[in-house]
Amino acid sequence: MSERLPVQKTYKLYIGGAFPRSESGRTYVAEGANAARASRKDLRDAVRIARQAGGAWWGMTAYNRGQVLYRIAEMMEKRQSELAALCTGPDEVAAAIDRVVWYAGWADKLAQVIGSANPVAGPYFNFTVPEPTGVIGILAPEPPLLGLVSRLSPVIVGGNTAVVIASEAHPLVAIELAECLATADVPPGVVNILTGLRGELSPVLASHMDVSALDLAGADGDSAELEKLGAENVKRIVHGRADAQSPYDIAAFLELKTVWHPTGM
Repeated sequence: MSERLPVQKTYKLYIGGAFPRSESGRTYVAEGANAARASRKDLRDAVRIARQAGGAWWGMTAYNRGQVLYRIAEMMEKRQSELAALCTGPDEVAAAIDRVVWYAGWADKLAQVIGSANPVAGPYFNFTVPEPTGVIGILAPEPPLLGLVSRLSPVIVGGNTAVVIASEAHPLVAIELAECLATADVPPGVVNILTGLRGELSPVLASHMDVSALDLAGADGDSAELEKLGAENVKRIVHGRADAQSPYDIAAFLELKTVWHPTGM
């Protein structure tokens, strides 16, 4: 009996809760495997789907969004060995899981910390409440898992949706993370992860008129040009850090809405 050939894993994109191949059919070699090389059309599709998913995600209660993030951490915990094999090791995986749990705990506390009840001169209640900005484009920084989780978690816990361009050199762990997302009750389209060439995809993401904000944490020396492209529709530009862990990283992707209401007699 001849020795069988092992079945090699096929790394695809993660768009709309599914794992499609690039519409271009292209791949590129990364970390000894063939990773999908997303096209401009793949990116445009991801943005469209992220925009469609925003209403339902924001419409969930903050408590439920926190539960979804905690479920992501549970799925990551179960797949520690697979994740560790594709990043810098078990310590990075543990730190990434802990970071997701930390942000999950902030889901139902944001309004109290970032919002406010404002004193006004008159017979009114005046409240400032945080709301999501919309579709957030993320250039994921290194290290490939912890950097991605550190920038993605504050975006989605506040009710935004995300289109992520994974690390070009180390994309495989991003798709392994996507498999955790797909089984963690994350609604389809809330998170979309593309692998491919940054030089090809980043300008398209930055100039897309339906992307509301950009996190340039993983921009490698080209952030000034991406900022110029983002200025066309006055995108919010955030220069995030892979080692950041703060409620104000959530606030960076929120809008503050002030509501006036007359007091009752």
